[in-house]
Amino acid sequence: MAAPSVVVVSTRTARAPRAEHRCAECGWSTPRWVGRCGQCQAWGSLTEATPLLAGAPRGAGAPAPAAPARAARRASEVVAQGRLERLPTGLAEVDRVVGGGLVPGQVLLLAGEPGAGKSTLLLAVADAVAAAAGPGAVVLYVSAEESVEQIAVRARRTGARSETLLLADDTDLGAVLGHVEQLAASSERLALLVVDSVQTVSSSEVEGRPGGVAQVMAVASALTRLAKERGLPVCLVGQVTKETTVAGPRSLEHLVDTTLTLEGDRHTALRLLRAVKNRYGPADEVACFEQTDTGLREVPDPSSLFRGTREVAVPGTCTTVTLEGRRALLAEVQALVSGTQAPIPRRAVSGLDTARTAMLTAVTEKNTTLTLHAKELYVAAAGGMRLADPATDLAVCLAVASAGMERPLPLDVAALGEVALAGDVRPVPGLQARAAEAVRLGHTRLLVPPGAADLLDTRTRAAARLEVVASLGDAVRLLLSDPSTT
Repeated sequence: MAAPSVVVVSTRTARAPRAEHRCAECGWSTPRWVGRCGQCQAWGSLTEATPLLAGAPRGAGAPAPAAPARAARRASEVVAQGRLERLPTGLAEVDRVVGGGLVPGQVLLLAGEPGAGKSTLLLAVADAVAAAAGPGAVVLYVSAEESVEQIAVRARRTGARSETLLLADDTDLGAVLGHVEQLAASSERLALLVVDSVQTVSSSEVEGRPGGVAQVMAVASALTRLAKERGLPVCLVGQVTKETTVAGPRSLEHLVDTTLTLEGDRHTALRLLRAVKNRYGPADEVACFEQTDTGLREVPDPSSLFRGTREVAVPGTCTTVTLEGRRALLAEVQALVSGTQAPIPRRAVSGLDTARTAMLTAVTEKNTTLTLHAKELYVAAAGGMRLADPATDLAVCLAVASAGMERPLPLDVAALGEVALAGDVRPVPGLQARAAEAVRLGHTRLLVPPGAADLLDTRTRAAARLEVVASLGDAVRLLLSDPSTT
């Protein structure tokens, strides 16, 4: 007799997949929420995301195909018909960085440390645009950090008094969009919208605290849609973290069209406006401003801030030219060598990389007769400038050698070159721009690496005397071994 078959019927139902939390910055996921991402260490970047059901196709949950609002167009036709008409900001240095002016529908993000002058700069831009936008055009400046009265005090101090500049203080995204709708319903045309800052504006339709990942993305996305739909340039102020990166999700920088950073030391008046990302212009341009009591002043010739007025050469100084983006800037490296009774001599560096300066000091000691390990050494970039360009290596080495030998370098000398560990002087990029800037400022004797003459135009070669040095030892013997150079 055959054994009866047994049929097992399972009553268990398919269990719904557990919700997971995914980082909006790097994509790292975890079964439960944590305050800090375990991969990129970002705070508050995890959001809840439900995975697909087991066995479901990868495309499950995708919306059904719908008819697009506008058909795809040929690239050649779009290029022929779509000409970008830029809106000048009224500040030549800002126009230089953004590529000639603002584009209709462009979203610009300006980030920087507290006190760098972000609000002051955008208020000046707003006032200049309002003054030049023409009849019937207005500019709206919305601040979520200050009241209208506080903005007005800064406006009077900086001279921003255009009659078509409108001020508002709202922290709700709906109120900001309401201001835009009111202006659209009136006879006035909105030429520019400034929101200060994107981290302090929140939406009542989205959960989360202001400045959180969800709120920042919701606010930025809504303002971006507004800019694209109306062809309205929008400028956003962005706060930064202690690592000097833009606060909030990294996708915020991908969402906007242009990202600018305003850099500067609190102890100096120099401010550098740098383009980090720019869809409508160069992404390596730099503009210079000087912080004054009446706001930020444009500096068309930044080298004038660092050019010395010294008439007699002194030991321990050497002139070089550094590149900030595409702009060549004159820089002076200063060094001081002194004796000490301390068992461990002091080393102090200001404006240069400490590790690289220590390496260049060792190379200088190796290629000269100097004994620096038992002496105190101080190296600095004049004027509060920060030098991270390898092209300034030769100037650092010569400044240290000049201070150690107590022999000055000639005032008309500018040193351009990277110094290797073996003491070789290596070529540097942008040599033509550097040499032209040095010649323009009166430095007619240039120390350059081998092969530099082929990279310079005939005008620069005719105006300057090129001293080709293959090694640091050659440069020291050329300038510091002859007493007549003093």
